[in-house]
This record gives sequence, structure tokens and C-alpha cells, in this order.
Amino acid sequence: MEFRVLRYFLTVAREGSITGAAYSLHLTQPTLSRQLQELEKELGQKLLIRGKSKITLTPEGMILKKRAEEIVEMVEKTEAEFKSINEIISGDIYIGCGETEAMKYISQIMKELQDECPAVKFHIYSGNAEDVTEKLDKGLLDFGILIQPIDLSKYDNITIPHKDVWGVIMRNDSPLVEKQVITIDDIKDRPLIASRQMSRKYSAASGFLDWFGDAFEELNIVATYNLVYNAAMMVQAGIGYAVTLDKLVDTTNNANLCFRPLSPKLESGLDIVWKKYQVFSPAAKIFLEKIYNKFGN
Repeated sequence: MEFRVLRYFLTVAREGSITGAAYSLHLTQPTLSRQLQELEKELGQKLLIRGKSKITLTPEGMILKKRAEEIVEMVEKTEAEFKSINEIISGDIYIGCGETEAMKYISQIMKELQDECPAVKFHIYSGNAEDVTEKLDKGLLDFGILIQPIDLSKYDNITIPHKDVWGVIMRNDSPLVEKQVITIDDIKDRPLIASRQMSRKYSAASGFLDWFGDAFEELNIVATYNLVYNAAMMVQAGIGYAVTLDKLVDTTNNANLCFRPLSPKLESGLDIVWKKYQVFSPAAKIFLEKIYNKFGN
């Protein structure tokens, strides 16, 4: 399977037609069609459904599209890293992160590095731990910033000396808005919008199992989320109360939402992680040095 042909396939998937893709690639239509047919023959799968006016992907084609995008991204990242060698420090640093107030500390380090090396660029990918670690494992990210708990067996890490506080986001017309803190009795029977940390798989390590106690199995979880912006939209719509971290949603006086911390207090720590034995680009290596200088023991 040639890298060149994968690019052809992705162009067809994007354009939705052989004609449009051929024009974009500066190829003749018969040449492009032949390359795609040979790709299907090589993989032993039908990848494209050729309609009268539009090309669509088969389920197998969708799988290849996802893998081809990852391969192209990896090749481009590798090319950029080698291009930056023996030059003024430049290049791209790829960071995946969950939503956390601690990003302000990482942003300060990013700014410091950019002041010293203006040619360095940062690319931030937001997602939950599964999203970030999947891309880390595939080499598509240099670093991940993850909310604990996280399995660190495959990674090197530095713990950030910062704790995020858990609480509940609610509408300003909620009957709980007059409370300064939220207890288990306040929310155990109310509709909850739950984060990944509240799933059965992670609840013990994150402290939720102890916090909710016997009521955990009977919680009325009506929706789940992995990015708090979406959870806030659901709260505004009246779907329920979102259990989330503080300072991620606008709850100022002019906002329609408010935040109340859990009581007893529940906190989560954070780790910066990267693959063991990873070979860093010059830019990523300097970034890691700055991370060590700020947070290392």
C-alpha cells in the first residue's frame, strides 16, 4: 500500500467524486480510477460506492479513511520534525488535554517557549483520557495532560501540583442555588449529567464511589459528557445538574449558571504524560525541560 495512493483515496473521500479529486490531484480520471481499483484489490475490500453523482464510502472505506488520516498526520509530523533539525529551533508541539484550570500553567510555559523560539507552534487537542491516550499511543501527540486517575504504566509523567475541585453546575433558578455546598442528600435523587470519572470503571479511583457511598448505584444519571461545554448546554436546557470541575464554565453574576462545590470536598490531581522511550523533536524536548523546571522534583 503506497502512501501516495492513500492521499488519493482521502482526496476522493473529501471531494465525493472521482472527477473533482482528479482535478484537485492534477491526475486524469482514468489514472485515479485505476489506482483506487488497485487499492481495493490489494486490500480485498470494496471501499467506494460509485453513485451517479457522488462517491460514498463503504464501512470498510470508513475504516481505511480513519487509518489513512492517522498515517498522513504521522508522516507530516515526522517530516516537520526532521525539517527542524539543524535549524533555528522550530517545529510543532502536539498536546492533548482534558478540561482543567491547570492549563493556565501550561499556557504560561508555552508563552515562555514561544518568546524564546517564535518559530515553535503549538497544537492543542481537547478530549477525555481515552481520546488523548489513544492519540498518544499512536504517536500523534507529544504530551497528554490528564485528570487523575489514569493508568501510567505505559507513560512517563510529571504530576502537576494543582488540584481541581468537583462540584455541581446548575441553573440560577434551581432550588439548590441558595446552598453554599452540595451534599449527597441534595443530589442523590435529582437528574445528573455525569462525567467520565463518575462511570463505574473510574469511580473508585477518582473518589466518587466513596463520596456517593451506597447511593452510587441508584443515581439518576440522565446524560453523560466528555467535554464540559456540552454539559453546560444541557444544564441550560434544563436536562439536569452537571457534576464537573470548578472554573471551567462561566458562572459569573451575568451568567445563567452557578457552581457549588461538593461537601465533603472532592478533588482530582493532574499528570503530564508522554510515551516511554519517546524520541522528541528539538522543540518538544525544550518544552519538556521547561515542564521539569516548573513542576519536576
